[in-house]
Amino acid sequence: MGLNKDFLMGFLSGTVVGAVGYRLYEQNGGQLQRLVQPQGAFNQTTSSYQPSVEELVSQKERLEDMIAELQVK
Repeated sequence: MGLNKDFLMGFLSGTVVGAVGYRLYEQNGGQLQRLVQPQGAFNQTTSSYQPSVEELVSQKERLEDMIAELQVK
């Protein structure tokens, strides 16, 4: 019985730690990507790609919709 109790406690604690870690990763994903991604690679990709006005307007509308949804919650 002791082995089963220890196993269950380890399994439950591992599950809780995993869930908390996943939630923190999801909340801070952008910050983690900036830490991992080299600065030179980021600057090269942004300088070579110029989005069209239509793409920017589409992104703006999506962001406004997402903000409105969050404000309703």
